[in-house]
Amino acid sequence: QLQLVESGGGLVQSGGSLRLSCAASGFTLDYYAIGWFRQAPGKEREGVSCISSSGGSTNYVGSVKGRFTISRDNAKSTVYLQMNSLKPEDTAVYYCAAGYGSSCHVAYDYWGQGTQVTVSS
Repeated sequence: QLQLVESGGGLVQSGGSLRLSCAASGFTLDYYAIGWFRQAPGKEREGVSCISSSGGSTNYVGSVKGRFTISRDNAKSTVYLQMNSLKPEDTAVYYCAAGYGSSCHVAYDYWGQGTQVTVSS
């Protein structure tokens, strides 16, 4: 069964860092673009970052550029989101998703269960 599992969320003070992981099981990530999304209470889900299947292309939403870094280790079937200089407005449930294809412009068909990130001021 294809499954994505996020981990690494938690409570951190403003200015702190967290590293989220997205581990795949039941399939290899080699042919999948991976996106990180987040949803804060009362807000719509937004795309945060994505990485192409090869890792050669990445994208970020403007509010996290320069603070977040997405990376992947296909040998470990894991994608990471390094989050630095966290702000209270980064508080949300973070989800990873996989879409078959090389670029970030894919349909994300597989989703993890989410991990909570809370940034205190």
